[in-house]
Amino acid sequence: MAIFKDITPEQVSTLCVGYYAGVDEVGRGPLVGDVVTAAVVLDPNNPIEGLNDSKKLSEKKRLKLFDEIYEKALDVSIGRATPTEIDELNILHATMLAMQRAIAGLRARPDRILVDGNRVPDFSAKGCIEGGVESHAVIKGDGLIAGISAASIIAKVVRDKEMEALDVKYPEFGFAKHKGYPTKAHFEALAQYGVLAEHRKSFRPVKERLDAQ
Repeated sequence: MAIFKDITPEQVSTLCVGYYAGVDEVGRGPLVGDVVTAAVVLDPNNPIEGLNDSKKLSEKKRLKLFDEIYEKALDVSIGRATPTEIDELNILHATMLAMQRAIAGLRARPDRILVDGNRVPDFSAKGCIEGGVESHAVIKGDGLIAGISAASIIAKVVRDKEMEALDVKYPEFGFAKHKGYPTKAHFEALAQYGVLAEHRKSFRPVKERLDAQ
């Protein structure tokens, strides 16, 4: 495994040869809900224009690209870890587990796995890929590697939709607006309405609210 920082265009071209999977996560920081990951294998013969880090795209653009990725990609898989798993494992290890699950859900074994950030889970563990596979971390890869950009978009849209569904269930919390992140509005709702089953009990603001009950 290598960790690529300040990756060059030549290195990008080399890494993106063949049947490679880009992997990214969304939802490490929120106080509620799953951490969601995606693994995407793009079709080099059917490119998608406008891919970028999901945080740099408008919601309208993300939704358009979400549909296009599912239409054109060779494979898309979602992985997740629940609030209970996050509380048991901690958010870092739960994120690694969710990435393993995303890769395990691919229909075919990729030649290479490229993960956004500076850490790569053991993709040979937990029955993910027998014997392992070449895998690398790419710092800021969601803005540099097309497959990782696609994964970031898929994970972001999936998790946002889940927060919108949670907003319907608990409209007083405003999840559709803040997506579960630790905002002033979320803190105020926690103080007024208490902790939900979907909250991550090990995260400090939630734990403090539980201790105060």
